[in-house]
Amino acid sequence: MTLSVLPRHQQIFRSIAYSQELIRRRSITPDDQGCQLWLADKLSRLGFSCQHFEVEGVSNLLAILGQGQKTLAFAGHTDVVPPGPLDKWLCDPFAGQIIDNELIGRGAADMKTGVAAMLAATERFLAAKQPFNQRLVWLITSDEEGEAEFGSKVLKAELDRQNIHLDYCLVGEPTASRQTGDTVKVGRRGAISARLKVLGKQGHVAYPQYADNAIHKMGKVIAALNNINWDCGSDDFPGTSLQITHIDSGAFTDNIVPAQCSICFNIRYSHRYDLASLQQLIQETLLPVTNGFELQWERPCEPYFTSQDSHNSLIHEVEQAIFHNTGKFPVLSTSGGTSDGRFFAGARTQVVELGVPNRTIHQVNERVHIADLIALEDIYTEVLQRLLA
Repeated sequence: MTLSVLPRHQQIFRSIAYSQELIRRRSITPDDQGCQLWLADKLSRLGFSCQHFEVEGVSNLLAILGQGQKTLAFAGHTDVVPPGPLDKWLCDPFAGQIIDNELIGRGAADMKTGVAAMLAATERFLAAKQPFNQRLVWLITSDEEGEAEFGSKVLKAELDRQNIHLDYCLVGEPTASRQTGDTVKVGRRGAISARLKVLGKQGHVAYPQYADNAIHKMGKVIAALNNINWDCGSDDFPGTSLQITHIDSGAFTDNIVPAQCSICFNIRYSHRYDLASLQQLIQETLLPVTNGFELQWERPCEPYFTSQDSHNSLIHEVEQAIFHNTGKFPVLSTSGGTSDGRFFAGARTQVVELGVPNRTIHQVNERVHIADLIALEDIYTEVLQRLLA
């Protein structure tokens, strides 16, 4: 399979320069700082039709090229988290500096390098001028690191409005452990947070018979939540877990029984549950132990899972591209937090996440080795050829 127009030793790996260009734009969520306009200019020159959607301060880019029976999407985000203490960085986190063959900067791993490698691979694929009878779509948002309410969700709604069905979606999130290609994500657990308030009756600690201690009631609630018998997962998917993340009974006075107590908790759940069944389970757990509570759900994220047995398997094509370029097959994983892949996954849409190593994401001195970035560009180029040429 021909991977490029030029021999490898004559190639100029544009993903390096493109990563630096993106890192130098201070695009802290949801401020895109012109990243998507720059991308749209590059993609328009390649023949893409580019559409911009600005919603509640969030920038979204939808770019479309070609027509055909199959549609492959590149998905990613241009926003980054804040850099943290600047005096701890080896260099300006928005300079895109290379030190000892490592590109350093906010977004170097998560995930401006992924977007840059996608662009460089798209250019290489189209420059080869092979027969192209499918459709390639770009889906880029500036709201992945935030609430994700006006980003990829908006792009998915626009795809539906235009009756564009995705067969394959490749998300550029950092997935590798040590070297690009050693791990890909084929699914993610769902996540949901909740705030739970238990109500009691305030009173003097010397006369507990006239009060109803909300902390004591909450103790029973916490015990009940911790005693839920969750699924243990499988070889392909981690099990479900609930973690208490905060507890508060209001202003403290040592001789007053508190009238209320609140906790926050988060549930990471497997594809054996959906939001409705999970919420029903929590309600059924609470009702036998307390009759006075308020429950508020927040930040729901549905799980997704792509099977290796899928027809025209995306996982197979990604595995082959990785093996061809690294000599090794990847580990298939569903670990980690949520990603925007959940918005595009479905019964007819296979989603795989593939990117550079993730060991420095969101850290001071976030960085990626140049070799890992080049490997990602090569792998993306071959995936395009396998699925579209």
